[in-house]
Amino acid sequence: MKVVAINGSPRSKGNTFTALDYLGCIFKNNDIDFEIIHVGNSLIHGCTGCLTCRKTKDETCVFKEDIVNEAIKKMKNADGLILGSPVYFSDIPGTMKSFLDRAFYVSTANDNFFRHKVGASIAAVRRSGGIPTYDNLNKYLLYSEMLVVGANYWNVIHGRLPEEVLQDEEGLQMLDTLGNNMVWTLKMVNDSLVTKPKHVKKHYFSFIRN
Repeated sequence: MKVVAINGSPRSKGNTFTALDYLGCIFKNNDIDFEIIHVGNSLIHGCTGCLTCRKTKDETCVFKEDIVNEAIKKMKNADGLILGSPVYFSDIPGTMKSFLDRAFYVSTANDNFFRHKVGASIAAVRRSGGIPTYDNLNKYLLYSEMLVVGANYWNVIHGRLPEEVLQDEEGLQMLDTLGNNMVWTLKMVNDSLVTKPKHVKKHYFSFIRN
């Protein structure tokens, strides 16, 4: 089994990375492969709603010059996904938002290949804005019919300078709980003999009527 984490921070070794790396140790100790994909320092084009991915069905985005398509392949092949983000103006940073919009829409346009993967989100914040950021990250997971794992508190950890999150004792307990819950869920899904529900083609309806 493998878990892929998306680091949406512009800083490669900031508090978002530290929190994800902490979770990675839990996975590795349970014989689960772990990889962090750093997208927050990239130039990532926003989704334009061109619907090319829905027409071609080739599991790629029409914009080929950035990291998105490479990351999509790794995310599709993973058993679990973690979305990690810092907080910018009480929300997901722009680059991370552009990445998530494109990656998750490509999945949706191709029969939702993130469906039934195990997922979790974490937000790293200096002071406030962690909850709305965490909520918005979870929207991607929930829309994709993923099995979203929680902890014993909201998945928000506090720190300003790199590695300061390691001083957040309650935050570390949350990461321990989240990691162990995710390991259990991954193994439960992997060992399950129950047949998964069939994929349902989505109906689209506009509330604007003539």
